[in-house]
Amino acid sequence: MRCPFCGHEDTQVKDSRPTEDGTAIRRRRFCPSCGQRFTTVERVQLRELTVVKSDGRRVAFDRDKLARSIRIALRKRPVDEDRIERIMNGLQRQLESSGESEIPSKAIGEMVMDTLREVDPVAYVRFASVYRNFREAKDFETFVESLSDRSRGKG
Repeated sequence: MRCPFCGHEDTQVKDSRPTEDGTAIRRRRFCPSCGQRFTTVERVQLRELTVVKSDGRRVAFDRDKLARSIRIALRKRPVDEDRIERIMNGLQRQLESSGESEIPSKAIGEMVMDTLREVDPVAYVRFASVYRNFREAKDFETFVESLSDRSRGKG
């Protein structure tokens, strides 16, 4: 593993341990060249996933990009980092076990929204506002009204 600080090719693993949920291995590494320490995370990848964008482009699935968008939606909400990691692991497993190697971005967005709806209503609305590209206050009003209707059993 290359050192992220100095680029030295040969770093040493000082400690390895599974994450709390057992889905990854955290490795504490040391660079003999510059003396810096850093952590890497190793996860099982069941299959290579490709995201099909709405314009037809195909890009490799980027777990970190998805995690960033979920963290933004959950910013300053009472959801701890371990829970976010479990959410990400669950979403990734769901995608990998779908049997498809090409997943439409719309399907990923809907999966995230379904998950966030259960986790935190504010994060759900935040994510939906970006995902559904709300342009004006009326878009929010319509969306929030649909939530109210759903909670009352009307939708």
